[in-house]
Amino acid sequence: MVDSDRGRRRKYCKRSCRQRAYEQRTLTEGTAIPADALILSPDEVSGFGDRMFALRCAAEDLRTALAEGEDRDDLAAMADELVALAREAERLR
Repeated sequence: MVDSDRGRRRKYCKRSCRQRAYEQRTLTEGTAIPADALILSPDEVSGFGDRMFALRCAAEDLRTALAEGEDRDDLAAMADELVALAREAERLR
């Protein structure tokens, strides 16, 4: 689905995203939880923490390799891995 030139821009990228937002709004209605809060399960929090740890380790490895004057091809491969881990870390669900 593509935004048209007319009318307002879409707020959600997909219907499933709109549905998840509706579910969260209805679950938090009448509670002290802010409407813009992101609710994660313990497994999701753990997974996110693991992805962030892997990302930090890859960044530290790249920094060490740069300091030690590693080969350009090796550095490029490490940078590619770092970018892939960063993309994975962005995923919350």
